[in-house]
Amino acid sequence: MRHPAYRKAARNATIEVHRAKRNFERKLAASIDTDRKSFYAYVRSWSKVKSNIGPLTDDNGNATALPQDLADSFNQFFASVFTIENLTDIPSADNVFTDRIMMDELSNILIDEITVGKKLDKLRPDKAAGADDLSPRSLAEIKEELCHPVTKIMKASFDTGVVPDDWKTANVCPICKKGSKSQIGNYRPVSLTSQICKLFETVIHDAMVLHLESNGLLNHSQHGFRKGGSCVSNLLEFLDCVTKNLDNRNSVDVIYLDFAKAFDKVPHCRLLEKINKHGISGKVLNWLRQWLHGRKQRVCINGHFSSWTAVTSGVLGPVLFLIYINDIDSNLLCAISKFADDTKLLNTVNCNKDRDQLQSDLQRLVEWSTKWQMPFNDTKCRCYASQ
Repeated sequence: MRHPAYRKAARNATIEVHRAKRNFERKLAASIDTDRKSFYAYVRSWSKVKSNIGPLTDDNGNATALPQDLADSFNQFFASVFTIENLTDIPSADNVFTDRIMMDELSNILIDEITVGKKLDKLRPDKAAGADDLSPRSLAEIKEELCHPVTKIMKASFDTGVVPDDWKTANVCPICKKGSKSQIGNYRPVSLTSQICKLFETVIHDAMVLHLESNGLLNHSQHGFRKGGSCVSNLLEFLDCVTKNLDNRNSVDVIYLDFAKAFDKVPHCRLLEKINKHGISGKVLNWLRQWLHGRKQRVCINGHFSSWTAVTSGVLGPVLFLIYINDIDSNLLCAISKFADDTKLLNTVNCNKDRDQLQSDLQRLVEWSTKWQMPFNDTKCRCYASQ
């Protein structure tokens, strides 16, 4: 159409579309702190690379593409990494708590509407719902009405030690972390659990972190998931140690260690033993014991679900993992530096005695991993020596 009126209307329509698009993008950017899901969904819509799952190819070259078959395959694979704990020989952990003076055990937690209200205020509506289908967006809309009943539920669960079954189930989504999407080993599981239980977990988490940090129960070698600790602080401390040795014309050997599926392999009974030896007891320990017992998960792909699988090991929060590997430093003569499960063992090596000392500490770490059923991933462990 070349009619002037048509061209004018088309031009005005194009201008309005561009203006509406800019306003929409500005709103997405402005609300990214409260609604990241919408922001990244819009960004992904412009990407030419789509994050589809599969199809998977087995060792015989057979491809699996149907959502139900994919869900069953992922469910079987993710469950295969769980630890079958040796319950006949649970070792005794180091008693970290009684070595300190003037400390109170963490046996009880105050749960009131003020605390729960603050947690509800921080609820992120862009998060996914768990197996109970309670949408965080819906919960955020009625948080004022929810505060009182949720507080009563949490207090009842904590006082009685009874954890609802819905709080112990998880929908698992596979996320490709590297390499080909046809190889099942390149995916990691992301567990979606009950949002109400997550609120309660943060209350427990805050109390445990305060107890551990205020009483200095965590070793200073750990930089992961701690206030004031980071990858940067870990690397700077490590670099400072290495450069001081090199400046003094000393040779340094470093062994990089990596646990195999670390967060998924923590055995529950051994974990509870270590939690107790960190001065966490009473109702807190009893609730954690019930929370870990009888967990189950299923994989969800495009609305298709696998069958339920028992979760026999693993932790849902980093603070529990920090407690579990806290005593890995015990009896070591060489320097050790940790960021969560990434561990570096280093020593000055100028003679055979220094070399034997490093080898001896490495053997102690291997014995620790066997004792506490936390195997190292041999393919990712490395040894480097300065020249």
